[in-house]
Amino acid sequence: MISLEGVSSIRKTHDMLPIHSKPKPWNPSNAPNPPTFKKILPLKISNTWNENKEANESKAGRIKRLVLTNEGRTKLNTFPDREFYAYPRFVTHVDDEFIATLTDLYRERLKPGSEILDLMSSWISHLPNEVVYKRVVGHGLNAQELARNSRMDYFFVKDLNQDQKLEIEDSSFDAVICTVSVQYLQQPEKAFAEVFRVLRPGGVFIVSFSNRLFYEKAINAWRDGTAYSRVQLVLQYFQCIEGFTQPEVIRKLPSAGNSQDDKSPFSWFMKWLGLFSGSDPFYAVIAYKNFEPVYD
Repeated sequence: MISLEGVSSIRKTHDMLPIHSKPKPWNPSNAPNPPTFKKILPLKISNTWNENKEANESKAGRIKRLVLTNEGRTKLNTFPDREFYAYPRFVTHVDDEFIATLTDLYRERLKPGSEILDLMSSWISHLPNEVVYKRVVGHGLNAQELARNSRMDYFFVKDLNQDQKLEIEDSSFDAVICTVSVQYLQQPEKAFAEVFRVLRPGGVFIVSFSNRLFYEKAINAWRDGTAYSRVQLVLQYFQCIEGFTQPEVIRKLPSAGNSQDDKSPFSWFMKWLGLFSGSDPFYAVIAYKNFEPVYD
């Protein structure tokens, strides 16, 4: 089914293909100014009701509990992620069946005209080609990869394991997507809280992943886990943030003939490199900010 980080060759900068000229580095000043509204204050009928409402609103987006232990956040490769991703990798990290499933999911859940943040992205976003979005902003660790992404209007480079704060205003996006990268977050609670903050009410966060990974860069809690425990981990990331709806899990598994349990030394070494081959299972965990919209 699906192959994750099927990394082939790592090219040095001077060997690269021409960079797509469309995407521009993200700067909040490039974004349109949000509309301003006159606020009409109602008569204060009930102090208790108003205070309870304000208290509930202030809790939204807060981290209720930590999901990972300190040990669970560790990586085998402790060098900064910016160094690991210094050279561009113009490859797809999952196989065609995974990509088709993901694109269909985006087609179903991401409405035309939406503003989308593609978190921890690369040179391709897997968004449906025929759907027009108002704005797609990309984030990642390699500017050359992001510049090649034809779906992005803007992009910015930032290491979320060093600093989780996004230089983006509150309620700026209708959707946030994160594709086959959640396994590398060492501070997922803070990152998910930031996603909640930048989503508009009713906005969706779609986190997709498979069984592929850069083994030395995945966190310990993910690296040593099972398919079931990894799904549960992402569920807990959502559930630890006040205000996300109950997460929904979507699975599409390979047929029984495609074994994912090859424990040979060669298979282990290829997994360690992020090059483990075979059909990829598809997992997506989806939740909304405050409520799930209902469309006609």
